[in-house]
Amino acid sequence: MHERVIDKVVRETSAVAIGVSRDDVNVETAEWGGGLAVRIAAKLPVPDLSDLEAIEAAVPVLERVRALQAELAEEFARLTGRDIRRVSFTVTGAIIPKRKRVR
Repeated sequence: MHERVIDKVVRETSAVAIGVSRDDVNVETAEWGGGLAVRIAAKLPVPDLSDLEAIEAAVPVLERVRALQAELAEEFARLTGRDIRRVSFTVTGAIIPKRKRVR
């Protein structure tokens, strides 16, 4: 796969896993240690601070990021056929998902 294709696959896959649009995700890929190193920077969806039940049920940020790193490493390897040596994730802020109104 070409580098641009890998970047697009990594960006789209990251956005879906994180739960944000692909425009809100920045990625960098590089050859590293015989495989690929991936750097991701994105805002992380968090519950509305006025929703106490959602806050109490939410997984802590560090646990979410570790789970995302493991999940994305597996998915990147499957999609690209490359050995993924490292996935770095930088949280650049928070996004409160908009609630859909029920009519």
